[in-house]
Amino acid sequence: MPIDAARALAADPRQGSIAWDHKDIQLYHLGLGAGIPATDPDELRYTLESKLHVLPSFATVAGAGMAMMGGLAAPGIEVNLAHVLHGGQSIELHRPIPVKGSATSSAKVAALYDKGKAAVIVLRTEVADADGPLWTSDAQIFVRGEGGFGGERGPSVTSELPERAPDRVEERHIREEQALLYRLSGDWNPLHADPEFAKLAGFDRPILHGLCSYGMTLKAVVDTALGGDVSRVRAYRTRFAGIVFPGETLRIRMWQEPGRVRVSVTAVERDDAPVLADTVVEHA
Repeated sequence: MPIDAARALAADPRQGSIAWDHKDIQLYHLGLGAGIPATDPDELRYTLESKLHVLPSFATVAGAGMAMMGGLAAPGIEVNLAHVLHGGQSIELHRPIPVKGSATSSAKVAALYDKGKAAVIVLRTEVADADGPLWTSDAQIFVRGEGGFGGERGPSVTSELPERAPDRVEERHIREEQALLYRLSGDWNPLHADPEFAKLAGFDRPILHGLCSYGMTLKAVVDTALGGDVSRVRAYRTRFAGIVFPGETLRIRMWQEPGRVRVSVTAVERDDAPVLADTVVEHA
């Protein structure tokens, strides 16, 4: 059986060491489209080492550790990577991420859900440094054709957006070369760079990384709804609902509620096709 749920859930966590400094953070921010206008004081917080703060979604690439791919090599899991989709991502921040750091990473399969024709693997990574926990992240991995192993179906995370108009609507253009720059932070999947590979996957051209859209969205929320203060972010979660191409524009709708911002992200040029759904930023 490709997925042995009992074995995967019982396996010991995979331990590792990660490290990063200002260059990794600046590269990540530039990959999200930061630095336009280049001399804007608000953008210099993302690009200039003397003023740098860290967008919390940097946790998804810190140390260039693609925990998602490592988790798919866990005991009890043997899947075809061509059938793997990144279904959702969440991060819980225990304190702000430092500009320079070294930490230990502990990754495990936290849950396995049987959707019938597919499986959902929840890969949890906990990161801590000498001062204590830094963040916990969950990647929800959808694997086509691997259901039917007799596991629980799992919870539904779908949530309805408020019926009222959004409090804010922001648009963020994706530069033509943005996926090429973003992939330098550690996601080398040729789907985001090689036109021939993209065609084999069923796309006319390379698509943007889902985690790039994820980071761009958090930056827009921080810069507008949270007054530019990254330290206010407590948690951030989303479901990847669709694709977006370099050269297109993200439309980011925000509904502000006590302690959280609910968000919807769509592709402007394709009649507001969904990109991110069930998206929430929890904040102080």
